[in-house]
Amino acid sequence: MSAVIRLASATDAAAIRQIYRPIVRDTHISFEQTAPSSKEIAARIEKTLTQYPWLVCEIGGQIAGYAYAGAFRSRAAYQWTAETTVYIHAGFQRRGVSRALYTSLLALLREQGYCQAVGVIALPNDASIRAHEALGFRRIGVFKGVGYKADAWRDTGWWQLELRPPPADPQPPLSITQLAIEEYFDALLQTGLGSVKR
Repeated sequence: MSAVIRLASATDAAAIRQIYRPIVRDTHISFEQTAPSSKEIAARIEKTLTQYPWLVCEIGGQIAGYAYAGAFRSRAAYQWTAETTVYIHAGFQRRGVSRALYTSLLALLREQGYCQAVGVIALPNDASIRAHEALGFRRIGVFKGVGYKADAWRDTGWWQLELRPPPADPQPPLSITQLAIEEYFDALLQTGLGSVKR
């Protein structure tokens, strides 16, 4: 089956909701209590893409998973750090989709000029821990009992990856729209595609 990694668009919102809704409803992995509507997801995609990447992986024409980045904190001094997220369709687990999406996402963030990536994992979640650590993320620490989900108080673990050495005089990161006009952009998008088991 053919596979591609591309930027998401608002038209992907319904398919993304199909992936995300059971995660919100049935697990503690997301701390949202109510799954957002397709309209809300479309708005989130459009807002994210003003600065950060939001990627989808399509296999055989179906969205197998998605990954995106966002601001780690809102204050200006944090602008070189991005928080990353990935979710995979239940029917495409253990096929390298998470690794593929994250590899491409991290390549884009690096090229944009981000220095650090942070992954926040609601614990326990051994699969997500393995996925992050396989890509070089290091465990930084755990916040105890910071969220209540699925009838229990939940810890969150924090993982960090240095994307590039922090420069002495950093320039603001490029927006994803600025990077998208570069000739090598499509190649960056497909960086992780070799990990997908079709």
